[in-house]
Amino acid sequence: MKNRKREICTSGSVRDGDGQPPHLLGRRQFLRLTASAPALPVFSRVAWAQAYPSRPVRIVVGFPPGGAPDIFPRLMGQWLSERLGQPFVIENRPGAAGNIATESVVNSTPDGYTLLSCSTPSAINATLYGRLNFTFVRDIAPVASFVRLPLVMLVNPSVPAKTVPEFITYAKANPGKIAMASTGIGTPTHLSGELFKIMAGIDMVHVPYRGGTAVLTDLIGGQVQVLFIGTETIGHIKSGKLRALAVPMRPRSGPR
Repeated sequence: MKNRKREICTSGSVRDGDGQPPHLLGRRQFLRLTASAPALPVFSRVAWAQAYPSRPVRIVVGFPPGGAPDIFPRLMGQWLSERLGQPFVIENRPGAAGNIATESVVNSTPDGYTLLSCSTPSAINATLYGRLNFTFVRDIAPVASFVRLPLVMLVNPSVPAKTVPEFITYAKANPGKIAMASTGIGTPTHLSGELFKIMAGIDMVHVPYRGGTAVLTDLIGGQVQVLFIGTETIGHIKSGKLRALAVPMRPRSGPR
């Protein structure tokens, strides 16, 4: 149950001057490059001759508005718009754990004006879905990694458990009676829950949703009891609407 990594990608047909896809930049490298971009007359490692961008850029997001997969690209899009002088417009295309959004970017004109905000599900989908109309590592080229988001194990306050061991004891006493929500089949929130079930030896019923907003509403309302999701839920935790039991992630090994 590791933290999620979110990246900005573009069509894999985009190549640099040597015919290679752009290399993945570290977050700080990307931010330094973008901050200095207005002062550059041209980009030497892109295929087009004019200064980029010369018109609005789309960032396609594979999940509905309101959750972390939507919030972070919007913040990045606003930041890029302010520095590069062109709108970076968010386009939400939810469904199939991000596959619909990915396919739309793969089929777009490979000119760098249609970007994809992608994360862990893109890697998961390659093994989860038998027939995809694209090959992610071939058809999508990474541009930059811009956020790492840990997952939090949350429960509705009605659950009589304040620690993970207490929750496991409660779940074992109520097999098949606890609804474990997720933001969709094959997403990190789903697989984290499945891994937890295996490790703890418990039985919970998986209830998939189509995004973070709806699932949080039902978790707060008590329709579902447990969820593994990102730290964008900190407001609900502080207000007491949800109870956090654990942050299942490894500590950082050093500065990035």
